[in-house]
Amino acid sequence: MRLGPIGLGTPMVLAPMAAVTNAPFRRACRSHALRALAELGRDTHASPTWAPAGLYVCEMITARALVEDRESTWRLVAADPDETPRSVQLHGVDPATMGEAARLLVSRGLAHHVDINFGCPVPKITRKGGGSALPWKTSRFVAIIEAVIAGARAGSEQAGLGFIAPVSVKIRSGIDDDHRVDIDAGLAAQDAGAAAVCLHARTTAEYYSGSAHWDHIGALVEVLDIPVLGNGDIGSAEDALAMRDETGCAGVEVGRGAQGRPWIFADIAHALAGSPRRSRPSSDEVIDMIRTHARDLAQWGGDEGHAMRDLRKHLGWYLRGFRVGGDVKRRLARVGSLAELDDILGEIEPAQPYPAAAEGLHGRTGHSRRPKLPEGWLDTREVDAQAMAVLERAALEGEFSY
Repeated sequence: MRLGPIGLGTPMVLAPMAAVTNAPFRRACRSHALRALAELGRDTHASPTWAPAGLYVCEMITARALVEDRESTWRLVAADPDETPRSVQLHGVDPATMGEAARLLVSRGLAHHVDINFGCPVPKITRKGGGSALPWKTSRFVAIIEAVIAGARAGSEQAGLGFIAPVSVKIRSGIDDDHRVDIDAGLAAQDAGAAAVCLHARTTAEYYSGSAHWDHIGALVEVLDIPVLGNGDIGSAEDALAMRDETGCAGVEVGRGAQGRPWIFADIAHALAGSPRRSRPSSDEVIDMIRTHARDLAQWGGDEGHAMRDLRKHLGWYLRGFRVGGDVKRRLARVGSLAELDDILGEIEPAQPYPAAAEGLHGRTGHSRRPKLPEGWLDTREVDAQAMAVLERAALEGEFSY
């Protein structure tokens, strides 16, 4: 598929996930995809306009933090030297701030592609009119897209890229079943100049519960001329193939299916190429991946203790289904150093075969819930005085980071 000027040799994308898709995790996922391409005898050379192994998106970044030049946020968007094309997802509710953040990212060589978050269902985001709440307000939705496109264009010219960094949007199906936005938001994004739309086929109310509505993806594909990426319930290569076949989507975006299983991108690459080869790592192989991930985190962040705190959430995902004693699990939940991690991992029973229980989606689940929205938000699709006050206050506060 093509994302504006960027070609994806393998039409798969790592979904941006807050506090998950930092540079070390992106590296892990990308390395498995590149391995698969090598196994398939394909060229793995990448450039800013060619992504043979797909696209790996940095976690959601608050635009205001970039504009305010917060050092901690700039560290989050730092990419590996060989990571190209570089992709970052931006979040915010103010068009001017979003546009300036896009310009800064692209002009500094930190992004060749910018995605806009209109899909986050987390209450702390939606109650301020952000994330998946925002497409309901069509004019503000369009204004943000247009501002980010303008910012990406200016940044591309300043960086001398030779092409204009494309902008895509990620949306949900709607607020709830009675307040769907997918079709009209997709069309509005296309008219505003977006290069692609990714649809997480759940409503805000559904959060991460139940099953994704792949028919929503298929319906969006039918009405848009730009590529549609499908997202939701891809836990295996077979799921990716099924989504493509059922919906006609141009590519697949994988989120929770990659947590603890970065090799899913190798499996999808093989599957899309018609190969039956799949990754089934033993416990020893997974432990080697954990150790590499841990070292990469420590090197990337420069703080071993912080790296271990980051790693802890991944450990349960990596080890799901393997035989791991209760004492080992408790100690891993408190691990504080690389040396301690090595010692604890050395106590896990070796040479365990890949367990069937490791398959499926990891991470967030939850249940349906009433969306947390600003008062009167659903009364009109227009940005009335009440909604404007909410958005202006949210833009000033900038309190959207996790």
